[in-house]
Amino acid sequence: MQHRFRHAPAMLSPRARRFVDVHGVWLDVPSVQDLRQGWGRDDIPSAVIERADSYQRSWGGLALPPSPGGEEGDGGPRVLCADTPEREEDFAAPGWWFGAGPQRTAVPYAYLIGPDDSFGLAGDTWVPLHATVQGWIESLALAYAARQMADTVTRISGRAVAELDLTGMRAVPETAGIANTWWIGAGALVAIYGGEAELFSRPAHRTAYVHSGNFDMQWL
Repeated sequence: MQHRFRHAPAMLSPRARRFVDVHGVWLDVPSVQDLRQGWGRDDIPSAVIERADSYQRSWGGLALPPSPGGEEGDGGPRVLCADTPEREEDFAAPGWWFGAGPQRTAVPYAYLIGPDDSFGLAGDTWVPLHATVQGWIESLALAYAARQMADTVTRISGRAVAELDLTGMRAVPETAGIANTWWIGAGALVAIYGGEAELFSRPAHRTAYVHSGNFDMQWL
């Protein structure tokens, strides 16, 4: 059942709120409160359960369209929904992770929320894409807006991405980019997607999109 009248959380930028309200659908998902007792029996710390509960209350049930360029392969979670927290010792920073939402297709990684609330990909290792899940939502909203307003969009991959000249450009702070970043400068918006390339140690999979046009972040 869909929650058709739920509005986007106020923590998002006006651009991302418009995107969520126009393109997002809110679906029923389990409440963490209903799962709390069982998770407690599995020795999941209460502080971790609280983090998952906060995530679920803010984002649980939100289904958004996939990334427009097909970057990051799966296009992001099919629906945002907290899954059972698990402790990982094999990642660079051991701690508790929980699922951010199911994949859209069969891919060899999962979308997780890290111990520091970052949003990223997990396979044999952990690669944070954005410092927060709202950063991913902001990035998705910006990708759609940029494609609508750009005069041209140029796709670059592999070694050419490292050769992009970002001199004079500044990072778009709302996207809170880590492996995936957005940059704005005179006449250009640049999106760099490096998460999958880092996860699989395949630099050739790194991709960038250069959007050319007269961009005003206030109106994107």
